[in-house]
Amino acid sequence: MDDVAIEVSGTGGGSPDALVLVLAEDDSTPRSDGELEQQLRGLAEDGELRGELGRTVVLHTDGGSTARRVVVAGIGKRAEVDADAVRTAAAAVARRLRDVGGTLGWTLDDSLPLSLAEQARAVIEGAVLGAYSPGRWKTEERGGKPIGKIVLYGGDNGVGDTAGRAATVSKWVNWARDLANSPPNELTPEGLAKRAVDLAGSNLQVTALDPQQIDELGMGALSAVGRASVNGPRLIVLRYEPPRAKRDAVIGLVGKAITFDAGGISLKPALKMYDMKGDMAGGAAVIAGTAAAAELELPVRILTVVAAAENLVSGDSFRPGDILRAANGKTIEITNTDAEGRLVLADALWYARKEGATHVLDFATLTGAMEVALGDLYAGLFANDDAWRDDILAAAQTSGDHTWPFPLHRRYRRYVDSSYADMKNSSELRQAGAVLAAEFLKEFSGEGPWGHIDMAGPGFLERSRGDYYTQRGGTGYGVRLIVELARRLGA
Repeated sequence: MDDVAIEVSGTGGGSPDALVLVLAEDDSTPRSDGELEQQLRGLAEDGELRGELGRTVVLHTDGGSTARRVVVAGIGKRAEVDADAVRTAAAAVARRLRDVGGTLGWTLDDSLPLSLAEQARAVIEGAVLGAYSPGRWKTEERGGKPIGKIVLYGGDNGVGDTAGRAATVSKWVNWARDLANSPPNELTPEGLAKRAVDLAGSNLQVTALDPQQIDELGMGALSAVGRASVNGPRLIVLRYEPPRAKRDAVIGLVGKAITFDAGGISLKPALKMYDMKGDMAGGAAVIAGTAAAAELELPVRILTVVAAAENLVSGDSFRPGDILRAANGKTIEITNTDAEGRLVLADALWYARKEGATHVLDFATLTGAMEVALGDLYAGLFANDDAWRDDILAAAQTSGDHTWPFPLHRRYRRYVDSSYADMKNSSELRQAGAVLAAEFLKEFSGEGPWGHIDMAGPGFLERSRGDYYTQRGGTGYGVRLIVELARRLGA
């Protein structure tokens, strides 16, 4: 249902295939009238209607409503209702109706502690993201019937504009999920570059540098990580130029795209190594986020740089003990080949600054330490500029891509000190692993505001998250954040 149509109606009229009424735990029945109200009251008296978050009850109306069926969707305790609660309820409805499809009507509730526009955005995101299936490689996938249209009752033109943007962005979130879920034999660095190049249009230019061009630029870090594979590395560059940008700022988005990470000579354990196809989720996010901004024609320039490589083992693998020279001239002692993400980002960050990015933000499934700290809900944020950090956090809070700030401090620099080179890429100390990675990247972030989002937890899920992300695999984390950040900077 990525191409769902959106309609806004000021009243509850019309004849949708299913009409959704939300129910809080504090209430006995949802808002309704006439014969439908009596039917709902009867269900409540029988104990079938309860407002627990994510719970749904389907009522076949038999003429008691203009809709063929009514879905009562639980949203939890009224005082605790936020956008995520509405997204979760909408996702539960979309999954409940996957065998029905058709037109979905949703009654916005002005008594909730969310504006109607916020509700509308959450409804669309929850329904589109909740209906996603990762099984498109199944030969007999039972796809169900998509919801082709969502009618929002009780809104106005502003609600419609918000809902339309949410539908566009959600489509690109699911596109990024498809990339992260793609098998590594299908999505190589070259394959990812081709997918990006296919997005080029009148306001979006896309190029991809091959291994020879990467070497010519002196990108010794990216080149070393990718050289063990027959599928050589790529540096993918997207340039979004709106007709009229409102500011001189150029957002530089940088993404880690390790299309498969075996760990190199510092080989990963075999258990769940198959999920390492998702180590390119940061790269997928920045590509999809840029494409979404271009489709929405947001008035801010974006330069996106994605470092794509496979980290494998061969006779040409880079080794622990090697010293690499990155594109900015700094040398790196390799102490762990499985700390490769920061290496490819180092050269990509340099390139983004060289090409004119004024405000840089990188996305990467970078450290297990961050996943241990924050689990699968929040990503960690590091920044060298307080104002830029606050802009990112505000965009994260609104978008639903949750982010939490972590510290940078000059005395953490000792974690990456090397006796032989300018720095090393990992530490034997089991301390501040995510901070170590951020301090390493800071050495390549150049002059100007820079932020780093470590999305190891929410970028690729091992299991249902218990909300509107119930499928394992890629989440498209970062796409919504990027669009919201670009929208704010272009305002």
